[in-house]
Amino acid sequence: MIIGLTGPNASGKGEAASYLRTKGFKYHSLSDALREEAEKSGIEPLRENLIRLGNELRRKNSPSYLASIIGERLTEPGNYIVDSIRNPAEAEALQEKKGFVLLGIDAPVEVRFKRSLKRRRPGDAETLQDFIEKEKRENLNNPENQQLKKCIEMADVVIVNDSAMDEFYRKIDEAITEKT
Repeated sequence: MIIGLTGPNASGKGEAASYLRTKGFKYHSLSDALREEAEKSGIEPLRENLIRLGNELRRKNSPSYLASIIGERLTEPGNYIVDSIRNPAEAEALQEKKGFVLLGIDAPVEVRFKRSLKRRRPGDAETLQDFIEKEKRENLNNPENQQLKKCIEMADVVIVNDSAMDEFYRKIDEAITEKT
């Protein structure tokens, strides 16, 4: 089984991935592939830089470019997580893999903003308004850019992560059971 994770910033994709790792899933991330590309190019891996680089790579190569990098790593039988799917073409490319399930992880914007403040990553928004504005920029209707809303719409299952962790984990387990 290959579980793809998509969703907006601070929705809980990383937490879902950590939980699935405890169940034996091997972890891969489109963001990690992007960070590798940034390192090769000497680009500082800040959120805004990575977004720009991802958009540029999709424009130069193909909208599914990052997914193709990760897809080449999913050759052995087993259970995999593919985190950080942010473009519909990435999801479509991975849907060609046998056993692929796209999980959308979402949460109310205020909840996600509070989470982003707690984790304090460089480049994260410091006000709710800035957070919302960044999200708008990440959802432009351009095939080479991030289109998180479209990815969520493509998800086989959408999990709203707005409660306790044990409830979130239960929802993940239900989604996996439903799709196997």
